[in-house]
Amino acid sequence: MLQDHPLRYALANELHARPFPSLNAPSQALFLAIKQPQNAVKRDRNLDRAHLVALLDRFGAAHPQPDATHYFGDLGKFRIKWEMHTEFVTYTVFIEGKEQRPFDPELWQVFPEDWLNAAPGTRVTSLHLRVAPAPNDAEIAQQVEEWFVPESLAVSSVLDHSAVIAGDFRIDSAGHMRFAVFVAGDTGERRIGRVVQRICEIETYKSMSMLGLPRARDIGTRMGELDETLSRLVADMTGDLAQPEETLDRLLSIAAELEKLQSESAFRFGATTAYNALVNQRVAVLREERFAGRQTFSEFMMRRFDPAMRTVKANENRLQQITERAIRAGDLLRTRVDVDRSAQNQLLLESMNTRADLQLRLQRTVEGLSVVAISYYAINLVAYMLAPLSAPLGISKTTLTAAAVIPVIALVWIVINRLRRHIE
Repeated sequence: MLQDHPLRYALANELHARPFPSLNAPSQALFLAIKQPQNAVKRDRNLDRAHLVALLDRFGAAHPQPDATHYFGDLGKFRIKWEMHTEFVTYTVFIEGKEQRPFDPELWQVFPEDWLNAAPGTRVTSLHLRVAPAPNDAEIAQQVEEWFVPESLAVSSVLDHSAVIAGDFRIDSAGHMRFAVFVAGDTGERRIGRVVQRICEIETYKSMSMLGLPRARDIGTRMGELDETLSRLVADMTGDLAQPEETLDRLLSIAAELEKLQSESAFRFGATTAYNALVNQRVAVLREERFAGRQTFSEFMMRRFDPAMRTVKANENRLQQITERAIRAGDLLRTRVDVDRSAQNQLLLESMNTRADLQLRLQRTVEGLSVVAISYYAINLVAYMLAPLSAPLGISKTTLTAAAVIPVIALVWIVINRLRRHIE
């Protein structure tokens, strides 16, 4: 029998693990995203599940699986959807029926205050989303004027006129974003749920991607200082450097600090790029059309959101470019130092060769003196040996000694030359 891959079912089920909610009009959606301020990727995810379980226990609801990354449950008067993401967790509460007043902050009591205070993280964003049947266009325009700030208001007709969505991306007095969805009479429950889900995702990913902007601004000032110092060092390299080793140390120090900035910012900048792409994708799938001459969500993002993302990307690219410049300058200066050291080594070798020649000459001089000294003692010995022959031969001792000088010196010279050749 053909065996299945161990992950086949798990991977197939993952595609269907986060279904869109089904909503009627009128209804409400309360959305909350929580993130740990530091090192959220490596957080203890069991704390997130424990926090969800603490809320479910208050309503006597069933618990999720121990390793669950999502949960959808019925808590009596409302339904709740919980999702765990790489850096954050989200809670969405769906409340059916018409509220007593639009965007009533009392509805947020579904999240008990002590439970919120015990959250393993801080609020990234929260939004109150109102779903209602669509009146005529004039009434929609009047209502959005009352509920939102006109200066930043974005309104558009989406999904082939299935709904009109509106929001100003501002935090109201209760601490939440406000969005409104006016649905046409023939719009199905699942399509309403998809629109609501897309709005929640747009706001969440927008908030997460904006986290890269403070980081980009923080390192911007330091990058300017490092860039100026690097430019001065590179300019100095075009002339004669008094202390190239010291300059090289400074270049390496700048390169090390830039690498540190890159390593500390790489994840945040990478996440910002990914979240930015998700925001644009979520806006695109809404298939917006202009409503009553108002700016659309995509136009709002282009004017208010995209400049921040370009700032982050520009600082990321600038950091990469400065780092590469520092590395190149370090390589050039290191090459220059190596060339200077090679020249110094060449001079040292030439000096050593000169000293070796002098030593060789001195050695040969000493060898010559050695021949003289040895010959002197050898001649004296020969003179003592030939002294008894002077009388029988009728030759004076001085004459015999003089006759022995040349042969003795020649013999000594030959012996010393052979010894030197043997040693060499």
